[in-house]
Amino acid sequence: MAASLGTVTVWYVAATAAVLFIPSGQASVLGYTMPLWAALMSVVFLGDRPTPRLAMALVLGLCSVALLAVPSLGTLASAPMGIACGLAAVIGWATGTLFQKRTDWLGTPPLTLTAWQMLLGSLPIVAGALIFADHRPFVPSWTTILVVAHLTIIPTALGTLVWFRIVRLLPANTASVSTIVVPVIAMSGGALVHAEPLGPWQLAALACCVAALALALLKPKATT
Repeated sequence: MAASLGTVTVWYVAATAAVLFIPSGQASVLGYTMPLWAALMSVVFLGDRPTPRLAMALVLGLCSVALLAVPSLGTLASAPMGIACGLAAVIGWATGTLFQKRTDWLGTPPLTLTAWQMLLGSLPIVAGALIFADHRPFVPSWTTILVVAHLTIIPTALGTLVWFRIVRLLPANTASVSTIVVPVIAMSGGALVHAEPLGPWQLAALACCVAALALALLKPKATT
């Protein structure tokens, strides 16, 4: 339940709210600092000892968040809420990931585990929608139906299958490096498709994010 609430409930609701207030590329940069937050939580709550590389990665990750927040300080009515939602999403994802990694799942297949987590994590979302919705009749447009179908089939179902395949084919550390490219694609795609801002502040935040993830996920080769 803890893993489901973090990686599904908090992540999906807070990440969806974040893109309503800030550009999708910036929300992605915040979201994919998850390995840094998970590492920080491991140090604070589980007593893991941080390495110099991890400490530098955490500093760079915090710099990326600050660089995204600075240009938006004047927009007090919206941008800070977007930053807060983005941080809530990534902390929820990191917390759920820690629970998942620290639990003995007794050989449960990954796809079975994912299906149960998606089911359990979606229950609070459905309940919240029923309680807090305006209860007016709503008929989704074909655009909404197509978007929901795309999100369900491509990023969630197919993306999960591909991710498990990557993890099976490659070492875990090598597979994790592939997450570095996600904020790069999201920020550049947002600029091209939605004309989202991509100036010096955003590029500097993106550079800090990529450098931080590289430090955290790429392990130096052992010397002989």
